[in-house]
Amino acid sequence: MPSLGRLHLITDTRPGRDPLTVVRAALAVARADLVVQVRVEDSATDREAYELAQRVLALCVPYGATCLVNDRLHVALAVGAAGGHVGADDLPVAAARRVLGPAGVLGATARAPGTATAAVAAGASYLGVGPCHATSTKSGLPDPIGPAGVRAVVDAVDVPVIAIGGVTTERVPELRAAGAYGVAVVGAVSAAADPARATAELIEALTC
Repeated sequence: MPSLGRLHLITDTRPGRDPLTVVRAALAVARADLVVQVRVEDSATDREAYELAQRVLALCVPYGATCLVNDRLHVALAVGAAGGHVGADDLPVAAARRVLGPAGVLGATARAPGTATAAVAAGASYLGVGPCHATSTKSGLPDPIGPAGVRAVVDAVDVPVIAIGGVTTERVPELRAAGAYGVAVVGAVSAAADPARATAELIEALTC
């Protein structure tokens, strides 16, 4: 697996958002420390997902940043992304690993040690763990697990744990102290008045 960046930026494609401008700003600051996960709304067509992923990948390549695609692994393969990420309601991890092959980066969502160890055994390269805190970015999420929940997963697996859900710069130190390798964000960068500055602050917090 290629070296994994510590800051994961998930694209926000809700109406009124400009994901490509945000990705450009974040890449200029974080460079190879950034992982961009292309996530689209459920209503988006595969063509729309493909075109966005293609453009995001083109932005990532000059910086050596990693581009992943959420859920739609066929799109990840079609554009030549480094891999993908599957959630609890997406393809099972073992099936996703067969789709991506042995070399692709495969992230899986987990919130407890049992599901985490099962995901790693099935082929997950890293885990997205949370929600750590309450978030309004995605509806229907379970209760937050907090830093203690992150620590429980970290202690159970030997792959990078990326904390997700309500992550802010101020919350990064406690998540890193809980053993998180990195963090995944949506609103902390996409909704910021200055995405580049927000990215710089997150990178600084992650590397302190």
